[in-house]
Amino acid sequence: MELYILWIVVFLALSFDFINGFHDTANAIATSVSTRALKPRFAVLMAAVMNFLGALTFTGVAKTIGGGVANPADLEFGVEIVIAALLAAIVWNLITWWFGIPSSSSHALIGSLAGAVIAGAGMGSINASGFTDILKALLISPLIAFAAGFILMWVLKRVFANASPHTVNKGFRSGQVITAMFQSFSHGTNDAQKAMGIIVFALVAAGVQTNMDVPLWVKLSAATAMALGTSVGGWKIIKTMGTKIFKIEPINGFAADMGSAAVILTATLFHLPVSTTHVITSSILGVGSAKRFSAVRWGVAGRILVAWVITIPITVFLAMIFFWIIKALFL
Repeated sequence: MELYILWIVVFLALSFDFINGFHDTANAIATSVSTRALKPRFAVLMAAVMNFLGALTFTGVAKTIGGGVANPADLEFGVEIVIAALLAAIVWNLITWWFGIPSSSSHALIGSLAGAVIAGAGMGSINASGFTDILKALLISPLIAFAAGFILMWVLKRVFANASPHTVNKGFRSGQVITAMFQSFSHGTNDAQKAMGIIVFALVAAGVQTNMDVPLWVKLSAATAMALGTSVGGWKIIKTMGTKIFKIEPINGFAADMGSAAVILTATLFHLPVSTTHVITSSILGVGSAKRFSAVRWGVAGRILVAWVITIPITVFLAMIFFWIIKALFL
């Protein structure tokens, strides 16, 4: 294995992580920016720092990504498969970012990796049990987040039913600073590990290492790429998340951030990759439904849902095409 090919993988993985940072930063800070709890520039910088810290804290999700979809040691073209997967995930992330669609980087990566494995090694190389566990986490977590957002908002509405709206908003606007930090930290604990996992996948496939442990240099580089991407921000997606689903007030933003961050961090503790985009959006929808069901712009929510549904099949197809191109040109 030529060393330069591995460096191509590392570059693409960190590029994906960087794009994931600015693509998903909006999710972590959209509610606090839209309610003016935080100024946009400060919110982005704060999110970058917290993402970096979160990325360095855990490695369980990286190991799940690295070995859950397929066993990299068994793949003849493992490194080329990773390159195809990363190219497909990056292309889809950029397309959805350009159109301001809060699609899932996690779905894009998992779908791309599965598609590249199928194209390069056949359907039999997919680790059925591990892949199923990942899909379950991706599918169930938004439902849990919706319920968490709904329940938190329902409780807060009753606790503060007789309080002055001005006082409530002022208090929760301050509280949103804390929840935005918690949200950004939890995002780093889960999303940055996906790039770490894909790099380790390539290292094992290339025979550079024999286990799924994440080297320190991989942790630091992935955390840095995520933080740098976060510092760029994704203002188009902030507009969708923070204003187009329903009119968010500080108490709503507090409940949505707290519910979604708790779900993401819990998934990280169980070594499960989840879509931070899906979780945060679902929590916002749950909060909006508890506030007033008719207040939610369900048409916008429906368009977001369509993006969720099509991401995995599209990225599977894209990754297969990229692998076939790589095979035709270089293998």
